Amino acid sequence: MNPELEFDVEKHKAAAETHPVFNQPTALENYNAYRSDLALQYWTRAFNGEWAEDRLQQYGALAGGDLIEAGFLANENKPAFYPHDRFGKRIDLAKFHPAYHELMSSAIEAGLHSLPWTEKDDQGNAKQGAHVARAAMEYMHNQADSGSGCPLTMTFAAVPALQYSPEVAKQWIPKIVAKKYDGRNVPFFEKEGVTIGMAMTEKQGGSDVRANTTRAYPLTEELGNGKEYELVGHKWFCSAPMCDAFLILAYTEKGLSCFLMPRWRPDGSKNAMYIQRLKNKLGNISNASSEIELRGAYAWMIGDEGRGVRTIIEMVSMTRFDCMVGSASLMRGALSQAIHHTSGRSAFGNNLHQQPLMQNVLADMALESEAALAMTMRVGHALDNLDDEQQNLFARIATAVGKYWICKRAPHFIYEAMECIGGVGYVEDNVLPRHYREAPVNAIWEGSGNVQCLDVLRAMAKEPAVVDAFMAELKRAVGVYPAYDQYLLDLQAEFADTSTLEYRSRTVVDKLAIALQAAVLIQHGESDIAAAYVGSRIVHNGTLNLGTLGTSVNCEAIMKRAQPQLG
Repeated sequence: MNPELEFDVEKHKAAAETHPVFNQPTALENYNAYRSDLALQYWTRAFNGEWAEDRLQQYGALAGGDLIEAGFLANENKPAFYPHDRFGKRIDLAKFHPAYHELMSSAIEAGLHSLPWTEKDDQGNAKQGAHVARAAMEYMHNQADSGSGCPLTMTFAAVPALQYSPEVAKQWIPKIVAKKYDGRNVPFFEKEGVTIGMAMTEKQGGSDVRANTTRAYPLTEELGNGKEYELVGHKWFCSAPMCDAFLILAYTEKGLSCFLMPRWRPDGSKNAMYIQRLKNKLGNISNASSEIELRGAYAWMIGDEGRGVRTIIEMVSMTRFDCMVGSASLMRGALSQAIHHTSGRSAFGNNLHQQPLMQNVLADMALESEAALAMTMRVGHALDNLDDEQQNLFARIATAVGKYWICKRAPHFIYEAMECIGGVGYVEDNVLPRHYREAPVNAIWEGSGNVQCLDVLRAMAKEPAVVDAFMAELKRAVGVYPAYDQYLLDLQAEFADTSTLEYRSRTVVDKLAIALQAAVLIQHGESDIAAAYVGSRIVHNGTLNLGTLGTSVNCEAIMKRAQPQLG
């Protein structure tokens, strides 16, 4: 054989090798989402949630472990709608991947849906810090999957509304707060634990629920709270139609009223709630959202007739708080991915954590994330103390302010985290595309940004004491940073011209949010975090683009605090 034609097998095999994989970080998985998060530990303790740390450690192991894979599977296998069984019988069933049920059962067995309603102190009162502890648990859960957070938050938030109707509450609340998950499509009285959904909006009204057309007709001569009705109409958004019952708004002769509508009637027959289709949504994929028709659906009235908005607002205030938690959670999840990824990656001769501009971006993101968490936990603290009139008044306006601000900030924040990671952050193997798609729902659900701003104005006009309570919170932080003190004086001047206040309300609520975040960080936070926040958000007004911190900020220290602690 001609030597020049000889085939060198070993040389060919070596040439066929592609390339070694290097300069790539490890995946952020199999870690404890609580123990690794210094800021979450700090703010849980700052507002009296430290008694739950063993539970939070346990749930942190789940949220940073098995629930990560469950979150991916539940979102890769979206719910499927089965209007009929194989024999043609109407069943209106949404079926879910087993991973979704794993997420739900893990959360419910841990008490994520019920902690503030079940935990008592030695005197039998609600345990101090329970809302904060639950928020910490929810904060971790949503980083694994936000879709399952929707029925969890509605189940949690239904309890205050149902308490307006003692007889109905007696039957339902023990099942709602039970640490038992039962995903079967069977009557509520066959279950130890149930979940609750919500159906308020209609095609023609959206957030303007007073434009609803659904009607309620009494089934007995006795009318009013706790009595039986049938509902006729439609709902454009019925969240989580696989739940066991739904809080719903419908008109009676006395006006818009609130009802609890079960999926199954008390006699064991299917209720006349008909799912038209499941929504094909941008995000929130693991959860089902639906359009429904009500053709004489059985329901109990909850609260006084004609006072439905007042009744259901007890639920809405809690779900709005959970929008804050959810968006802050998505921000933390995105930050964790960005700061972990860049710690194991080099470019232009240095590790990305040594690159000055990347330090500026990551530290600024860490400030934004911690400020969102701090504001959220401060509102959670207020919810833990609603018996205190000042805390109650503060919560009314702070919830709307926080819901508006944090939910607005989350999408841009998550995009910035994607950019830190680069192309790997844009592909579906990474959790960031899901977080990015998820982020807008919290800004839209339970009232868009405009609705939150108008709610702030309405609360101020209707009950000036809420303004006093909010400003009192801000004033507690004066005397440390002159720039903050001047900001507060300028903020108060924003309310002088009432004729243009609605037009300017986004500008005003933006400033209220920045002031509140600064006040919480100044009063309760680490001094370097507070100083960096005041310097960047108030002195330099740096809220649009992240990565614009001043040169005096210790970026490395802030990054180190935010980096997931995996040891």
